[in-house]
Amino acid sequence: MTNGCDNLSAWKKELRVFAGTSNMALAERIAVCLNTELGALDIRRFPDGETFVKIHDNIRGKDVFIVQSTCKPPNEMLMELLIMVDAMRRASAERITAVLPYFGYARQDRKDQPRVPITAKLVANLLVAAGCNRVLTVDLHAQQIQGFFDIPVDHLYAAPVMVKYLREKRLNKPLVVSPDTGGVKAAYAYSQMLGTGLAIVAKQRLGPAEVDAFSVVGNVEGSDVIMVDDLTTTCGTLCAAARILKEHGAATIRAAVTHATLTEQGVCRLKDSCIEELVVTDTVPMIGSDGFPITVLSVAELLAEAIMRIHNDQSVSTLFRL
Repeated sequence: MTNGCDNLSAWKKELRVFAGTSNMALAERIAVCLNTELGALDIRRFPDGETFVKIHDNIRGKDVFIVQSTCKPPNEMLMELLIMVDAMRRASAERITAVLPYFGYARQDRKDQPRVPITAKLVANLLVAAGCNRVLTVDLHAQQIQGFFDIPVDHLYAAPVMVKYLREKRLNKPLVVSPDTGGVKAAYAYSQMLGTGLAIVAKQRLGPAEVDAFSVVGNVEGSDVIMVDDLTTTCGTLCAAARILKEHGAATIRAAVTHATLTEQGVCRLKDSCIEELVVTDTVPMIGSDGFPITVLSVAELLAEAIMRIHNDQSVSTLFRL
């Protein structure tokens, strides 16, 4: 006869990974890194568009991880995740961790004008209400979003993956640049890891898809510039910043962005810009680049290691070390 402690130890050894439809390729890579297979489930749509989820595996008492980026189409991917969480809670999973490589709706993290929502907080509330016990995510748009949750949040950074690749480029006189003032802290961290200087492009936003970059703080002349950011969609900020950096004498310009939720407009802007390469991760699926050089780095190993450490109640912060 086993005691309660033995039973607790047993369920901790039962790790199951499931995936929604948002980024199946990344989920499969995570499963390979964990030396396991994705859990079996059906995700279908009713004729009117409603989502149906059925789990085929027995997950009673299991430690469950659900991989789902709330990327395009964000409403559908978010609802799919909530329904999966609800299904697993009702199937008596012992613990449910939502693995969101990309946390959507994070741009709206404060009331910066009257009568607007704080959607990042709304999504946090929905995940908790659905039954999530913890969240694992990569490069939140704003660090304070962690405080919107009343459950543990493990916040990973893609910087170690990016920095490893950028070091291998062996750039001449490299310089890290923040394309706007909001990304200065992240750009400073990159500059410290790469051992380079730091410059900043100050900008004025004219609309949701249009920006007007207007000044550079720092000397970029003759440098191989690396612009770093957490998110780009229409590439307005990156391309406007690249234009003014070139005007100030930058030798070459690359951009390293964690989440590239690119649109066709963004790809067209990149092709017409002086950016030579866009380095991104696979937190969201990529659309066609139409010939523009885009390098996709995988965060599967990083997420898999974090999942294993969470499962084994080990430290996750050590993953941030290069």
